[in-house]
Parts: sequence; structure tokens; C-alpha cells
Amino acid sequence: MANRVVQKTAEVSGMDYRNYLEMTSTEIKIVDTEIMTLTEKEAFETKKLNMHRMSRIDKSYIPCAEIVEEISKIEDKQVWVVITENWCGDSAQNLPYIAKIASLNKSIKFRIVLRDSNPEIMDMYLTNGTRSIPKLVVFDEEGNEIFQWGSRPKAAQQLINDLKGRGIEKKAFIEKLHLWYAKNGGKDIEAKILDLIKNSNLIKNSV
Repeated sequence: MANRVVQKTAEVSGMDYRNYLEMTSTEIKIVDTEIMTLTEKEAFETKKLNMHRMSRIDKSYIPCAEIVEEISKIEDKQVWVVITENWCGDSAQNLPYIAKIASLNKSIKFRIVLRDSNPEIMDMYLTNGTRSIPKLVVFDEEGNEIFQWGSRPKAAQQLINDLKGRGIEKKAFIEKLHLWYAKNGGKDIEAKILDLIKNSNLIKNSV
């Protein structure tokens, strides 16, 4: 029942990827940086950088032939929900790939739900007890959960764990994380989603 509520909430009040980009662009344009605190300015600059990251991926990412083929096999209607926020660097590096993959099949309805204004939904999909984002949750038409993923590729998480273990300060390990994302070019998130699709019931008569 809870999953059905999440699915319906996402369909009714969630936004598509285009609207999410428009929302982010508008938030950047209307801000008066002259009245911001230092913390607010840092958050604003991060949001602008995230917009640039998403735009770059949108222009350059071409899904691999295998994922195009597997996605095309999905026949039943699906709802792909991503819980996220535009201030999140991991989201900027992963959301564009997920959105483009979902757009490959008209049976998939893609919706974005904002974490901070939907804590009751976020708390249903914690990662190791934390509200980590982005979080992808895939439902069938009846609201049954098929699979979920988040909040960053395994190799990226391992990198963070290693850097923290070495006592690297946050600013430095965040820079290294985004360098990893740039070099990876979405290969790990694409491979993970492909694996989740193949090992779920999304595709009829799949091996």
C-alpha cells in the first residue's frame, strides 16, 4: 500500500526532467547574491555548477546499444521515480543518465520527487539509515516496487570511503569524486541500471 502511495504521489505531484531543469534554471536566475550569506553563496555556486554538469551530460551522453535494446523490451507501463535535490552533486552526475535511459521507452513514465519537501517518501528509501540522494525507485503500473538504486555507483562510494579513511578533507575528496565521475562518463551507472533491468521482472521472456 505504501509503495502505491509513493507511485501515485510521484505521478501526480512529481515533475519530469525538463521541468526539473527549468526549475533549477529559474532558481539560479532569480537569486540576489548581494544579500546572501557566505553559506548561501556557496550553495548557490554549487547549484550553478550542478546545472552545468547536467547540461554537459545531456549534450554528450549516448546510451550504449545494449541498454537501448534491453529498454526496448519493456512492454508493461512503469514509473521510474528519482528522489533528489538540485543542490546535490551526486544527483547532477547521475540524474541525466537515468533520465535519458528512461526516455528510451514510452512505457516508462519518469518522475522526480524533491527530497526536502517529501521527507515521508525519502524516509521510506534510506541508504544505510541516511537520506542519501539521488535515489531511483522503479514501480510497475500497480505500484509494486521492482528495484531501487542509489545514491552513487559502487566504485564512487569506495573512492569516498578510501579518501575518508585516509583523512582527506571534504573539499578535496569531493573534487576527486567529481573527477572520477568525469572520467567514468556514466559507464558505471549505465551498467548498474542495465544489470538491474536484466535481473528484474521488467522484461517479459528475458533470460
